[in-house]
Amino acid sequence: MQNIESITLESWPVSNDETTPDKAIYHFAVKQIGVNLDFHLEQFFRDRQLSFHYFETFEELVSICHRFQVNAIFIAGRSNFMKEIEIVRSIKDNILLSIIPVILYHPDPDPNVLVAAYENGAEDFIYGEWIDKLVQVRINRAMERSRRDLAVNPSTMLPGPSIIEREINRQLQLGERFAICYADLDNFKAYNDYYGYVYGDKVIRLTGRILRDIVFDLCPEGFVGHIAGDDFICVVPANLVDVVCRWIIRCFDTFVQYRYEPEDRERGYIETKNRRGQIERYPLLSISIAVIINDNGQFKHIGELSKMLADLKKATKARPGSNYMFERRKKY
Repeated sequence: MQNIESITLESWPVSNDETTPDKAIYHFAVKQIGVNLDFHLEQFFRDRQLSFHYFETFEELVSICHRFQVNAIFIAGRSNFMKEIEIVRSIKDNILLSIIPVILYHPDPDPNVLVAAYENGAEDFIYGEWIDKLVQVRINRAMERSRRDLAVNPSTMLPGPSIIEREINRQLQLGERFAICYADLDNFKAYNDYYGYVYGDKVIRLTGRILRDIVFDLCPEGFVGHIAGDDFICVVPANLVDVVCRWIIRCFDTFVQYRYEPEDRERGYIETKNRRGQIERYPLLSISIAVIINDNGQFKHIGELSKMLADLKKATKARPGSNYMFERRKKY
């Protein structure tokens, strides 16, 4: 388990007098042989901070995508490209990696390779005469289409509702024992009203980063999705759910306090209007996690899980502070 202080440096709090917007960071996973695609990318995206993560095998790529919010995967070379097409197929078969746009480059590909690349899910294949501005536009458009079409949450870059449903249904069809964790923030609306939506969005991004890092550090085969707002879903092996939830709570409680001004943090609460327009005290943000374990094919479809998770979430949020709670009842 990595040190919790290294989890989310990019989400570290800033003072109120900071007016300069954060410089956007692009994380690119790159496999290149005999070409220097990274050099061209540096020229294209001079207004952004780029972080290149190089890989050779699909396994290395998976590890990179678990650790970073990869914006695009680039595969470039001059070979016959058949191994590269196999990697594209593996990417699109992986529930996490499938949401990341894949862009290929070959100076003179065989037509069959070109067809195979698109058939296996590549978002774009750049070849022929290299025109810098045109290539830059095509790369930008591929990433924009991915964000729009694949239901990725723009704040956390985590899979959205449609992909969450697909992953849970996949797990149900496998019939194996697994746990679904529904994570939700307590007192988030009050925090958002008090500090403003910009700081509220930073908390959402912090939460997504914590969930992503904890789940993929402890169980690389796990899944993390962002339903909307401050609601998240994790799918993990049942035998790891306790340690996953404990680490999520530990990390969240450690970091979220620094999303408050010192006087609010020391006082332990904020004061703002509630839904009735009355001034009310709200404790520091905490996280509630409702957990359902699918034992022996107990659940057959996602609808059976959804209602129980919603009810369990209410019970979990009724407890003060950060908690996780298991569903002990039989299904409805």
